[in-house]
Amino acid sequence: MSRPASAAVLTALLLLAGLSGCGGEDATPQTGGGSSAAAGEPIRLGSLAPISGRNSSSGEAMVNAAKLAVAEVNAAGGVLGRQVELVAEDDACDPGTAVTAAQTVVKKDVAAFVGGYCSSAMVPTLKIFHDAGVPMIIALANSTDLLDPGYNSLFLICGTVTAEAEFAVDWMEKLDGTRLSVVHDGTSFPITLADSTAAYARKTGKLKVAGELKLSQGAADYRRTALSIIGSKADIVYYTGYYGEANQLIKDLRGAGFTGKIVVGDGATDGPLLENLTAAESRDVYGTAMLVPEFMPELKGWSERYKAAYGIDPGPSTAESYDAVMVAVEAIKRAGNVDREAIRTALGDTDYSGLSGPMTFNDDGTRKTPKFLLLKADGKELKLVS
Repeated sequence: MSRPASAAVLTALLLLAGLSGCGGEDATPQTGGGSSAAAGEPIRLGSLAPISGRNSSSGEAMVNAAKLAVAEVNAAGGVLGRQVELVAEDDACDPGTAVTAAQTVVKKDVAAFVGGYCSSAMVPTLKIFHDAGVPMIIALANSTDLLDPGYNSLFLICGTVTAEAEFAVDWMEKLDGTRLSVVHDGTSFPITLADSTAAYARKTGKLKVAGELKLSQGAADYRRTALSIIGSKADIVYYTGYYGEANQLIKDLRGAGFTGKIVVGDGATDGPLLENLTAAESRDVYGTAMLVPEFMPELKGWSERYKAAYGIDPGPSTAESYDAVMVAVEAIKRAGNVDREAIRTALGDTDYSGLSGPMTFNDDGTRKTPKFLLLKADGKELKLVS
């Protein structure tokens, strides 16, 4: 990896040309199998993230990390003698919004895609990028629904829900859980994580599945769900949706008298999960998580660069987003041009050491060595368990 630029240089670069989109003028549409941009123009990387909506804090963190990667690449001379530009659009974690945003990104002649947070928003965009020949490096979304079309142009930075489910069940057994209630919100990632968790628990016999429940996103309360969980005699709950609903579900479970352990998936540990919870409500709340830089001393130098650029510490969703950009840049270097098919082929041969560790991909585009963390609530903060 190139030596990073100074904080002052990075800040200036971030303020200048590291980001386009959200109302910018369209570039020349792509033609054929490769980017049509002239040799002197920047190499564009596309991204979709929830810049608005309930998951906007995660989307903002993703875009910031991607902008930092772009700034550092440009400070080191760019790639193939050209600067890199990030084209970021808001998908709001909404499928319809994501489709429109994807069409906008494709029109801006991107060489590769480096975003993706909510799987439900990503799934309907896959065909759009595939038909345009744009290889996709998906930073955070990890539902196995992403793999269903069988596209060879898709690469996942994070481990799939199958790997996360196995990690979760193994840890819930260690936490002395015996009867498990699994709850999801009816969207792609939460459903596939819930189904994978229940299947692995049954297959291994490590936990008895006491119930599988669905709640509605954005509801005022989940007291009925809480009462169903208590009625099932579950002693541990795994909620696989996002942090807004997780926060309310925790309140309602504790309010209904549930005293067991509550575990949430990575979509809930990335965000204000513990806001407005009392000490009693947050007791014995855990989460399976992707990478959290504050718990990774090996990322100290990078975290300092991020804070110098944005004035805040990097949270969840940042390391993977940064890695997605760097993996794309490395693939473009090895391809030696911006032909999208050449970039796709180079991505398949990736052997890169990123913030999130060694990066190589299986034939289906999944990561060979995914990494997850177990966190535990401690007052208003989440602390590392393993």
